[in-house]
Amino acid sequence: MNESSTDQTDIERLHSLKRLTTAVYLCQVLAFAFAGLPLLVGVAINFMKRDKVKGTFLESHFDWQIKTAWIALAGFALSGLTFELGIGIFILIATVVLMVYRVVIGWNALASDRPVKE
Repeated sequence: MNESSTDQTDIERLHSLKRLTTAVYLCQVLAFAFAGLPLLVGVAINFMKRDKVKGTFLESHFDWQIKTAWIALAGFALSGLTFELGIGIFILIATVVLMVYRVVIGWNALASDRPVKE
């Protein structure tokens, strides 16, 4: 196999992984409409494919997406536990705002082929 075909294979692999990363961001967006289930699907994809993005700019996106999912799950759980106390709604709003922020920041960086900076 010559160098140009190896380069082409690497480019195709990276492009495929970028599409997968985009799909996870989409899962995070769809979590708002489908009670969080797509969020779990997205984070499962992150964990299953994490080794494939090692050493690429997509590694930062996977880390960002995993952290976003954990923040969202913790925020939703805390909101549910404190809803009766009257503060759950505020925790829910803060969680949703933070999740939207993280998806927008991550997806914009991905569209520009840049890693996410924390």
